[in-house]
Amino acid sequence: MAWNWQVFCKETTTGETVTGCFGRGGDETYLNWIVSAWGWTLTVSLLALLVALLTGLVIGTVRTLPDKPWLVRLGNAWVELFRNIPLLVQIFLWYFVIPGIFPVMKDVPSIVLVVMALGLFTSARIAEQVRAGIQALPRGQRYAGLALGLSTLQTYRYVLLPMALRIIIPPMTSESMNIMKNSSVAFAVSITELTFFAMQSGEETAAPVEMYLAVTVLYAFSALVINRIMAFIEARSRVPGFVAAGGMAGGH
Repeated sequence: MAWNWQVFCKETTTGETVTGCFGRGGDETYLNWIVSAWGWTLTVSLLALLVALLTGLVIGTVRTLPDKPWLVRLGNAWVELFRNIPLLVQIFLWYFVIPGIFPVMKDVPSIVLVVMALGLFTSARIAEQVRAGIQALPRGQRYAGLALGLSTLQTYRYVLLPMALRIIIPPMTSESMNIMKNSSVAFAVSITELTFFAMQSGEETAAPVEMYLAVTVLYAFSALVINRIMAFIEARSRVPGFVAAGGMAGGH
């Protein structure tokens, strides 16, 4: 099979091959387009991850409050709601249904709606990990904080969460990679990210194999970079001697 990688040097409007592969004077090549699509994929992923981390941290924390059962029930309901509705359905709900109920949302850019849908969907999974991280800590840490005169909020802020967040970095690595891959659903609402690019350019150029292979390489490269970044963070923040089952190992 003959590969036609020169297709990336063609202009998207005229189909003419451009020297150097990058368009000039407003003319865009398919190489310009895929770089732009990659940028949109990373933008959606990073913004959605920020929403997921902030929301998941709050929801996961309130699910461990011993004296607030109503907050625990609300947190559990949040997790079950967002975890059990398919992501694509949630995208459509944010894009078609919610603006119909709240007309003010009709002027919100599509990327914001996708970021919210993807971020809240992932927040349910992160909330589970935060809850598990807090509950993996010895109970004595909570009691020690309270015995020292710290409030419940201060105990979580200064004692429990710093430890819990450090021990959930490995599963957070998977979620960070998943949110980047799940950003591909943004094509359903016409955001020109990588999957949208592959579908559209493959039809225009009659070279879908080259387009999908290039997109696959960019997804794999992005996931690898995320993995390495998270591995570096894990290595720098690892808790020496911690046993994930819920205790501290005997150490040196």
